[in-house]
Amino acid sequence: MTQADGFDPTAAPSGTGCAECEASGGWWFHLRRCAQCGHVGCCDSSPARHATAHFHATGHPLVQSYEPGEEWFWNFATDELFESGPALAPPHSHPEDQPAPGPAGRVPADWARTLR
Repeated sequence: MTQADGFDPTAAPSGTGCAECEASGGWWFHLRRCAQCGHVGCCDSSPARHATAHFHATGHPLVQSYEPGEEWFWNFATDELFESGPALAPPHSHPEDQPAPGPAGRVPADWARTLR
């Protein structure tokens, strides 16, 4: 697959957490990585849903889970799950010692009530 297909295997992740949550002091439940540009955003169960917002803003349809041990991809344009896909540039997940939800110190005590 190529960048035209929604993949750029050379694009490094934008960071270890959701770029927008980090900038705003927010928190996330799980992380997703754009397969085309490497943007790391929070999942749709997170309060801000930044991975989906990134898709709407850029048209980049494919994300890969950015959770340790997970390799699946989601296509926002077609609502399809793929168990695997092309290898992306490392790292392949946030650091294993980073909690989910995260980041440490910013997750409210009642976080489970906010899950979508």
